[in-house]
Amino acid sequence: MLIRRAADIPSSDVTDERLYLRRREFLRACGIAAVGLAAGHTELGAQSNARPPKLPNVVPGPFGTSEDKTPYYTVTTYNNFYEFGTDKSAPAQYAHTLKPRPWTGKVDGECARPADYHLDDLVKPHALEERVYRMRCVEGWSMVIPWVGIPLGDLIKRFEPTSRAQFVEFTTLHDPRQMPGQRYTVLDWPYVEGLRLDEAMHPLTILAVGLYGAAMPNQNGAPLRLVVPWKYGFKGIKSIVRIRFVERQPVGSWQEQNPREYGFYSNVNPQVAHPRWSQATERRLGEFFKRKTLMFNGYADQVASLYAGMDLKKYY
Repeated sequence: MLIRRAADIPSSDVTDERLYLRRREFLRACGIAAVGLAAGHTELGAQSNARPPKLPNVVPGPFGTSEDKTPYYTVTTYNNFYEFGTDKSAPAQYAHTLKPRPWTGKVDGECARPADYHLDDLVKPHALEERVYRMRCVEGWSMVIPWVGIPLGDLIKRFEPTSRAQFVEFTTLHDPRQMPGQRYTVLDWPYVEGLRLDEAMHPLTILAVGLYGAAMPNQNGAPLRLVVPWKYGFKGIKSIVRIRFVERQPVGSWQEQNPREYGFYSNVNPQVAHPRWSQATERRLGEFFKRKTLMFNGYADQVASLYAGMDLKKYY
C-alpha cells in the first residue's frame, strides 16, 4: 500500500477543516455506523444504476462539445449537493428523500408576469434540447455531461422583465425533511445563486430537467437546475423553487460563506488561483493525467464579450 506523506499531498486534495467537522456532525446525526455505511454503498450502486424515465421529444441543441462524455455512473454518484451531505457520494445515497413531483416554482420581482408556475407549465412550451457541456468544479475536477433542458433566455422572455431588472436570483428548495443536510449549518439555507441578466439570457445558459436523455436524477438537482457551462459548478443551483428579477446584485450562498474564495461571477479563469490551490489545471474524472484549464471553460468565443473591459481578477 502506498502511503503519501503530507508534503506530497496538494492543497487542493485537502478537505477544508470546517467542512470536515460538519461532515462528521452530519454523519453522527444520521446515525451512520460501519454497517450502515456498507449498506449505503450497496444502495448507492443500485440507485445510480436505476435510471429515471426517458424524456420524450429531445432534440440536439447547439454549442455542444464532441469530447467523450463522462459515464452516467460517475455523473450521478460524484456530486456536490450539500443539502444531502458534504461527501461526494452523499447525494446519491440520501437524495431519495426528495420528492420532485409535483413541483412549483415562484417567479417574481421586477417582471410583468409574476406567478407560481407548475413545472410542466414552465417546460412544456419549449422544445427540450440535449447539450453536451464541459463542466468544471472549483475544486479542480471536471466532467462532460449531456444535459437536457431549455434555454433560460427563452423562458425569461415569457416573464417580461422590467427595465429595472439587472440580475436574476435563484433559490433552492428549503425543506430539511426532504433535504436532511439542511438541518446543519454547512451553509445559510436556502441555497441562493444569481446571474447578471445578460448572462442569464445568453444562449449557452439553460435550465436543465435531465441528463443522458432521461429525467434529472434527484442527486443531480431534480427536477430543475441551472447550467452555466463557462462558470464553476457551484453556480449551477439545483432543485430551484424561485426565480426573482432584481435590481441589485444578489449574494450567492458560497459568496456569503467565504467571499475571499467565491466571487459573484465565478467564471472559469485559470489565471486567477483559488486562495488554497491553482486553477491552471484540472483532472477530468476518469483520466489519470491533468489537463490545462481553458479560459471560460473553453467557451471564450461565445461569452468573452460579456466581460469586455472588466478586470477579471477583481471580478472573479
